[in-house]
Amino acid sequence: MARKQRSLSEQLRQAIDQDERSRYRISMETGIPQGQLSRFMHSKGGLSLRSVDRLWECLGLGISRDGKRPSKKE
Repeated sequence: MARKQRSLSEQLRQAIDQDERSRYRISMETGIPQGQLSRFMHSKGGLSLRSVDRLWECLGLGISRDGKRPSKKE
């Protein structure tokens, strides 16, 4: 049985939760208001593509087709 792929939003929430920085710090570093980030984390609101871009850059994330995290370029 094929496993269900998690949505981009679910993966982003997990990455935020697993980051060593607080949500407050992530908010400050990305310029995303704390309230907006909190609503996103509780599935009460979405994020603009611009905000998603800021979070991905801040968290050092990447996209791959097979679900494996790409290695960071040195």
